[in-house]
Amino acid sequence: MRPANDTLNQFLARVFLATCSLFALSFSSAAETQKSGPQCQKPIYLTFDTGHMGVALLIADVLRKHQVPVTFFGANEKTKEGDGSLGQHWAAWWKERAVEGHDFASHTFDHAYWRADLEANKFKIRPSAGDQKDQNLTWRAEDYCANLKKAAQRLEAMTGRATLPLFRAPGGKTSPALLKAASQCGFTHVAWSPTGFLGDELSSQTYSNAKLLQSSLQSIKSGDILMAHLGIWSRQDPWAPAVLEPLIVGLKEKGFCFAKLRQHPQYSKLLSSVP
Repeated sequence: MRPANDTLNQFLARVFLATCSLFALSFSSAAETQKSGPQCQKPIYLTFDTGHMGVALLIADVLRKHQVPVTFFGANEKTKEGDGSLGQHWAAWWKERAVEGHDFASHTFDHAYWRADLEANKFKIRPSAGDQKDQNLTWRAEDYCANLKKAAQRLEAMTGRATLPLFRAPGGKTSPALLKAASQCGFTHVAWSPTGFLGDELSSQTYSNAKLLQSSLQSIKSGDILMAHLGIWSRQDPWAPAVLEPLIVGLKEKGFCFAKLRQHPQYSKLLSSVP
């Protein structure tokens, strides 16, 4: 009888070990899923450019409430309070966003608009912030790169986190030559999708918040990069207080899920090594 009992015991032991291994594998997979987030079937990518920061606190509250990750593109723009959107007054705000897990990238330090390509790899640039605000300047490729790096370095100093090697040109205005110059100093441009333009820069007399919300809910599609601001001076009826939360709720109800730019197919390989 002992040989039979030994065989049964060995069988039961193998079953027990297999069950333990399966449980461990399942636990590991669950932990990894929790770490990386649930699989997103209809991803969209919300981004914010800086602005006057007047709605920055509200935006942060809404993002935290609905657990929406975003990428912030930072420039040192004039603000309603403090010494610029990348100034010391707002440093704690940026640090809090880093703790929450958001990502950061350059928007040029002086919110420098590309106006035209010039000879000898130079560009006509018009900053809307900084000491040379509203002046038409001639920048070399090195000057543009330095301004990109200055914003990235300031964000890193405030957040304690590495910025993404991405940038967004103010107004989305670029040229092939400008993109090549930025690429040579380590920056890849990120535009926004046509249907991802959320309209917070538009006149509130012509484009009401209700109209913008309806348009976004109807037009946004999977894979879109969305863009809004942390405050727009020219819009009289601010977009974020009226639109941001119902937009997030409405998009989630339509089956969309919010993902980070580092997960976007166009940028995921480039950003795979960024902590």
